[in-house]
Amino acid sequence: MSSLLQHIKSYIKGDLFIWALVALLALFSFMPVYSASTNLVYVAGNGTTIGILVKHAVLLLMGFIIMFFIHRTPYRYFSGVSVVMIPIVIVLLIVTLAQGTTIGGANAARWIRIPIIGVGFQTSTLAGLVIMVYTARYLAKRKDSIIDFKESLFRLWGPIALVLMFILPANFSTTAIVFMMIMLLCFVGGYPIKYLAGIIGAGIVFLMLFVLTAKAFPGLMPNRVDTWMSRIESFSDDESKEGYQVENAKIAIATGGLTGKGPGKSVQKNFLPQSSSDFIFAIIVEEYGLFGAGMVLLVYFVLTFRLYVAAKKAGTIFGKLLVVGVGFPIVFQAIINMMVATNLGPVTGQTLPLISSGGTSIWMTCLAIGMVLSVTASANVTEEELETASEDPLEKLYHTEEIEEA
Repeated sequence: MSSLLQHIKSYIKGDLFIWALVALLALFSFMPVYSASTNLVYVAGNGTTIGILVKHAVLLLMGFIIMFFIHRTPYRYFSGVSVVMIPIVIVLLIVTLAQGTTIGGANAARWIRIPIIGVGFQTSTLAGLVIMVYTARYLAKRKDSIIDFKESLFRLWGPIALVLMFILPANFSTTAIVFMMIMLLCFVGGYPIKYLAGIIGAGIVFLMLFVLTAKAFPGLMPNRVDTWMSRIESFSDDESKEGYQVENAKIAIATGGLTGKGPGKSVQKNFLPQSSSDFIFAIIVEEYGLFGAGMVLLVYFVLTFRLYVAAKKAGTIFGKLLVVGVGFPIVFQAIINMMVATNLGPVTGQTLPLISSGGTSIWMTCLAIGMVLSVTASANVTEEELETASEDPLEKLYHTEEIEEA
C-alpha cells in the first residue's frame, strides 16, 4: 500500500491537501447526483439513472485529466496563453450569442454544443477564467511601477469590457461574479482604489444603459432582462417559477433534520427541476442532514484555507495573483449556490463546484485547480526566473514595455 501511494505521488505535484479535497468532493458527488437524477429520468424523461451517473463519471474523469496535464505545466506559460486566448474567447462568445435560440421560451444563447461528445459547453465560464489570468498577468507586469490609468484603460479594461459585454446578454450572474472577482484581484494586486471606484461606477452606468436598451428593443435579447427581473422579484414571491424552486428547496432543507433521510431517499428531488445542478445542495441537506451539509461546508472552508496558503507561498507576484484569480472564485461560486438553495439570495444558475452535474462547470473548475496546483508545484520559482521565462513575442501584440530584471 505504501509503495502504491509513493508511485501515485511520483506522478502528481503540488499541494496534496488540495488534491485530496478535490478528490473527496468528486467522490461524494456521485451519491447526490445519482439520487437527484431520478428527476431527469422520471419527470423530464431524459435517459436513465445509470446513464446519467456514467456520464457524470466520464465528465469527472475528463476533468481530472485536464487538471493532471495543467498541473504539470509550468504556470508561467499561462501568462502568455491568456493573451492569445482573449480574442479566441471573444469570438466564441460572439458565435455563442449568434447561434443561441429559445428553448421552451428561455434564451439558450449561453451554450454551444460539442458535436463529438454531445455535451453543451458554456463559453462564458471559459471566458471568465481566461480574463482572470489576463488580469493577473497585467497586474504582475506592473508590480514595480505606478499604474497609469489611461494606459490601463486600453490594455486592461478594454479586453475585460469586451469579454463582459459579450457574456452579459446571456448570463448576468456569471458577468457579475467575474466582475466582482476582477475587482478583488485588482485590489489585491495593488491597482489604485480611486481608479477602481471609477470603474465600478462606469460598470453600473453601462448595466443601466444595457437594461434600458433591452427593454426598449426586446427583440435584440429575448427574455434575458425579463428573466433577471423575474428572478429578483421572485426572491420574495413564492408564486413565480423561481419561487417554486426555492420553496421546494426550503422544504428539502427543513425536512432533512440533523442526520437526513438517508442516501437516495429525498422526496423534493421529484419537484425540483434543477435538483442535480443548481439546487443539489438542498438535496444534500435533505438526504444527509445538517451533519452532511456541515461536512460539505467544512471541505470548502479547508479548500479556502489551502488556497490562501498556496497564494502566500507562491514565489512570484503572478503566482500569488493567479491563485487568487482562479482559485477563490470556485469557493465564491459554492457560497452563491448554497445561498440560493437556502433562500439567502436570488436564483443565479450557478452550480456547486465539483458536486453538481454538468460538463463545463466540472472542466473549468478542474482547469482552475490545475493552475493552482501548478503554482504550488513551482513555489520555489523566483520573480527573476519568471520574468526571464515569460519574455516572448506575445508582448508585442499589446506593445507592452519590457520589465527590467531586478
